[in-house]
Amino acid sequence: MDLRKLKKLIDLVQESGIGEIEITEGEEKVRISRQSAGQPVIMTAGMQPMMGGQMPAAPAPAAPVAVAAPEPTGHTLKSPMVGTFYRAPSPGAPSFVEVGQSVTKGQTLCIIEAMKLLNEIESDVAGKVKAILVENGQPVEYGQPLFVIE
Repeated sequence: MDLRKLKKLIDLVQESGIGEIEITEGEEKVRISRQSAGQPVIMTAGMQPMMGGQMPAAPAPAAPVAVAAPEPTGHTLKSPMVGTFYRAPSPGAPSFVEVGQSVTKGQTLCIIEAMKLLNEIESDVAGKVKAILVENGQPVEYGQPLFVIE
């Protein structure tokens, strides 16, 4: 991938505030993600074979792999769809829930935007919010843990 394209992608990640972007061009794949300090990290994969059928050596990793923190115990509410996670009904509005807050079954916990539709995600159990596992505005996958409720 062209170095100028990589620089533009890094600038896009820094300016937009998105957490991660992944681009695939042919067999090349680039993922740029922010770490807690806000600095982008670039990871590449999918090297193309060189002449003679030999594979090029793998590039050195861009950053050390972070060890995931242990997930809190309790009921895990998972994303029912792919989309963008929002903690509040609109920008500037207070969040639906905070860590430590008690929730009831059927209470709205967040919104996931999918295909320009805002889908309210409700709690399927009553309890206390022990952890919010996703940052506001972050893309989520189907089945990704969103909340831990105790």
